[in-house]
Amino acid sequence: MTDTTPERPPLPDHLSIDPRSPHHVAAVFEHDIGVRFNGKDRLDVEEYCVGEGWIKVPAGKTLDRKGKPLLIKLKGQVEVFYR
Repeated sequence: MTDTTPERPPLPDHLSIDPRSPHHVAAVFEHDIGVRFNGKDRLDVEEYCVGEGWIKVPAGKTLDRKGKPLLIKLKGQVEVFYR
């Protein structure tokens, strides 16, 4: 028997879901990723940095002038994992 599950790439220290960002890694998004911020699972994270300890999340329904959600940075303990 052989294991046919695809190899998961290592999770980067800094990752963004925006494909135009230099911190976007498409291979990571082929798998389900979880982000735990200060001990609670977050589903609305747009970008994170484990080394610096912050996440960026949308600020409600507010949009910037290009129609994208306005992001706020929250600082705390960040853990990322594959689900």
